[in-house]
Amino acid sequence: MKIVVLGAGALGAYFGARWQEAGHDVINLVREGRAEQLEKHGLQLHSEMGDFKTDAPVIARSPEEIHEPDLVFLAVKGYHLHGTLDWLKALVQKGAKVFPVLNGMEHISILQKELGEEAVLGGLSYIIATLDDAGHVIHTSEFHDLVFGPLHPSQQAVCEELALACNQANMTGTLSPNILEDMWKKYMFITSFSGITTAVNQPIGVVRSFPQTLRIAERMLSEMKELAGAHQINLTDEHVQNGFEKLRSLGEEMTSSMHQDRRKGLPLEVEHLHGGALRLGSKVGLSLPYIETVYGMIKPYETFQQ
Repeated sequence: MKIVVLGAGALGAYFGARWQEAGHDVINLVREGRAEQLEKHGLQLHSEMGDFKTDAPVIARSPEEIHEPDLVFLAVKGYHLHGTLDWLKALVQKGAKVFPVLNGMEHISILQKELGEEAVLGGLSYIIATLDDAGHVIHTSEFHDLVFGPLHPSQQAVCEELALACNQANMTGTLSPNILEDMWKKYMFITSFSGITTAVNQPIGVVRSFPQTLRIAERMLSEMKELAGAHQINLTDEHVQNGFEKLRSLGEEMTSSMHQDRRKGLPLEVEHLHGGALRLGSKVGLSLPYIETVYGMIKPYETFQQ
């Protein structure tokens, strides 16, 4: 496949490099600062699942440099979504489908409105990774999973092609028959995990050592289940329990990407995740008091600079 990675941060660079490693045509469409970093230092993965290095990753600074793309892997933070729309429109006009792995749910309706329903796949990722000072990827989890599926009947063929590309690569790729449910399950978990670790500024092991604090994370899972149900997605008490067990089984020092961003003084996705949940709740008259409280606790750090 000819895959354009739009958002070659830790997540985008990781999966793009894995596809490249497997022999696919990968183009990193990036802004000038990241382009210069990639040109100077190359692209490297430092991973328990296997290292990879390329000294000359393929870089584009504009969609005009890209011809006949099959897929755009959209891996930007939620607060950068609107800044990608012009580039995405140009790539869709060239024939590409868009595979977004943003957290949350609001971005799907935004992308479908701007690009057309046939252009936007459903998708999500499970990985914990960050960039070092040279812009190389530090992959710190044993999982590196992509889940995707059609949101329109016309997308089945490209989803099957993507499944093959993932199976050829050093990653776990799953073609889901129920991608919206899978996206809501991820949204439920990440709202709780990122919310509690960022709000208390501690990894999950510290959160677990205080039952009162862990209880807040569990209540957020329950609220997200109710929110999904109000939007015609049937998450169950078992899904809540599975999410809670995952919180209890993560390594002591494991934390969320949002908490890592708070530690670094970087912008936070709290508006996209927790703010998005509150807006989706407001649309159906649903109150989410625990999520609203955590949202309010994180909000002062949204654009904090150390």
